[in-house]
Amino acid sequence: MDFAIQGDALALLFFVALAAGFIDAMAGGGGLITIPALLLMQLPPILALGTNKLQGCSGSLTATIAMVMKRQVRLADVRGPFITAFIGAGLGTLAVQQIDPKALDAIIPLILLGIGLYFLLSPNAGSVDSKPRLGDRLYQFLVVPVIGFYDGFFGPGTGSFFSLVGVSLRGQNLISATAVAKVLNFATNIASLMMFIAGGKVIWLIGLVMVCGQVIGSYAGAHAAIKGGARLIRPVIVVVCFGMVCRYFWQKDMLPF
Repeated sequence: MDFAIQGDALALLFFVALAAGFIDAMAGGGGLITIPALLLMQLPPILALGTNKLQGCSGSLTATIAMVMKRQVRLADVRGPFITAFIGAGLGTLAVQQIDPKALDAIIPLILLGIGLYFLLSPNAGSVDSKPRLGDRLYQFLVVPVIGFYDGFFGPGTGSFFSLVGVSLRGQNLISATAVAKVLNFATNIASLMMFIAGGKVIWLIGLVMVCGQVIGSYAGAHAAIKGGARLIRPVIVVVCFGMVCRYFWQKDMLPF
């Protein structure tokens, strides 16, 4: 689908995607930056979501490759969740083309606030592996596809959701949880992107320019996460989650400034 946009706007979106890729590789929430930027370019919401998935898919793939190469995650260990995340996201993307995503407005800020508070008030969460509180089947066939559905339907914060589940319910340390989150986020992104492409909801020129920025930012962010460990990832997750909540209230004119 064609959409006219000036060269300086494309340059701005490149750097927006670069910053979003860096943040998303560590904590998720890159959509907090990219989706508003696309909407500011006057893209209709459904085209903004579709184009965002194109650039986001490249970022999650780059982060996944970096995590696999650094042996932070084994693809064989996440094959099942990858498939159910893919299916959930595909269903979510079909739904968003039929239903107004504003239906999630009331609950998503509360969930994001909860994630931010969890990592803020539990400084030792994810420091080391612990005993899983949730079995493989419930995780794979319930939790993962639900988060996948959310990503296909709306998106921002998906990486944070996967990381939270990995730490709090699966007993993973924060680096491992972040690595698994990148793989599953790639599954949800690619499923959603396929549906948006089929529906003609992607602006290719804008998306490909942002892909270039995403790849650079995601590569740097993934390596920063591996090197910095939980002491770097945790505060980024907290800031991203609180930032998304503030953005929500700002959009609704509910902030006092």
